[in-house]
Amino acid sequence: MRVLIASHTYIVDLNCEKFRTLAQLEPDVEVTIVVPKRWRPGGVQNRTIEPVPRQEGRFRVVPMSNFSQNNQGLLTFGWDLVGLLRQFRPDVIQVEQGSKGLAYAEMITLNKLLGLKAKLLFFTWWNLPYTLKFPVSLLEAYNLKHTDGIISGNQDGADVLRDRGYQGPIRVMPQLGVDESLFKPQPQTDLAAQVGLQPEDFVVGFVGRFVEEKGLLTLLRALGQLKDQPQPWKCLLLGRGPLKETLENLAVELGIRDRILWVESVPHDDVPRYINLMSTLVLPSETTYKFKTLTAAGWKEQFGHVIIEAMASQVPVIGSDSGEIPHVIQAAGLVFPEGQADELADRLRELLTQPDFARDLGQQGYDRAMAHYTNQALARQTLDFYRELVHG
Repeated sequence: MRVLIASHTYIVDLNCEKFRTLAQLEPDVEVTIVVPKRWRPGGVQNRTIEPVPRQEGRFRVVPMSNFSQNNQGLLTFGWDLVGLLRQFRPDVIQVEQGSKGLAYAEMITLNKLLGLKAKLLFFTWWNLPYTLKFPVSLLEAYNLKHTDGIISGNQDGADVLRDRGYQGPIRVMPQLGVDESLFKPQPQTDLAAQVGLQPEDFVVGFVGRFVEEKGLLTLLRALGQLKDQPQPWKCLLLGRGPLKETLENLAVELGIRDRILWVESVPHDDVPRYINLMSTLVLPSETTYKFKTLTAAGWKEQFGHVIIEAMASQVPVIGSDSGEIPHVIQAAGLVFPEGQADELADRLRELLTQPDFARDLGQQGYDRAMAHYTNQALARQTLDFYRELVHG
């Protein structure tokens, strides 16, 4: 089976691990990833990335000439794509732009003109209802009409596409897996002392942006209800963002300033060390959208990758019920109604006062991450879906 993937995501080699693994699963599988030859990930003013070709056995990354260097939805590829398609003749083409991607429409058209007869898929993270105006509505209708399968990063995204009229096969799985060689249980005694933790401290952790939609105000209000608990605890906040000053002021108001440890964002390779300091990781995300239009400001959690990173580290997790979080956690962690500080405080007390329960929950989360969310697990799920589409 020959698989062609098109996405700017795989300019970063670390992001390729799932498809690199997929190419190794069975001897008849070949994977070619098409990426833009020039890309400005942060916008026009940022540096331009110019990826180089990579070949590893039956896996390769091929930079192609491209139009639009900083907009995923407007990304399309040049004439050299035609030569690659003629030479590779894929059985599966997957474009990771969502339902309104121009590059996906380009692939659909070339698949037909070149007589490739490849099965066509796209990946999407979009998980909010929306309406479209002409001509974007026409573009989406064309794309959905010629789609053989969809991979959605979350269940809400799958439901939205059903509402848009798509009736074909959909699989729900994240775009990227967790690297279990990095995220694994590993004691961090020296780092704990370095950041000011004592061996007896129960550590409530958060990793991410300090913005309102991540629910950090709710987290601090929940922690304020625990200040009189006899068990010693600290809160480790790893990240940065515009909400930090507000959070600092709230911590003072709640009388828990001395319990909060602030750590600026660290390199990705160091994140596993900090997660291993935590007794629990909390992702208290809060949905903000109100209107069913494409242009409305709004957000809800699309996945919460840090959850599976904590699970793989055998750290028990607590998440709100925003977006995909409860689907990711299921019974392998604790879930509370978003924005409800009292409910979050109750979940924290469960883990703080019941160490055996916390340990069991950490093991359940680890087992779930290994079974469903490693790159190996996602590669197998993806290949099974491809085979289902190709062979019926």
